[in-house]
Amino acid sequence: MHFIFSDKVMLLFDFWSVHSPAGMALSVLVVLLLAVLYEGIKVGKAKLLYHTLSSLRTPTSQEHILERERDSVDSDSLLASRTTPRWLLCHFGQSLVHVIQVIIGYFMMLAVMSYNAWIFLGVVLGSAVGYYLMYPLLGKV
Repeated sequence: MHFIFSDKVMLLFDFWSVHSPAGMALSVLVVLLLAVLYEGIKVGKAKLLYHTLSSLRTPTSQEHILERERDSVDSDSLLASRTTPRWLLCHFGQSLVHVIQVIIGYFMMLAVMSYNAWIFLGVVLGSAVGYYLMYPLLGKV
């Protein structure tokens, strides 16, 4: 197997068959945007994890009042019982985002495995553009 520069390729599904230069340009744009989306999801997942962990660590003002009114054993059990369902919901959301990221990643891998150089360049350029655009957003937490 080797990379070829061709305007004819079948990508991912039977219905995504490219036979013209315009179709190839559109397909490269689609995989480029898919790679940008992948990088965006990576950043979004990191921010979601940060916000989830920070919201679970800091008790609310109502929980501070309850802590003062009860002894430490009772308040710890109350705090744990309140954060467990919230943590499970956040963990479920994180898991869904991870599954979406894995699916998009495998789609990009399979697109590259078509050994079409244009598609490969679209994935690489999309990943570079996505990294360039999305990673500065990590600093804005």
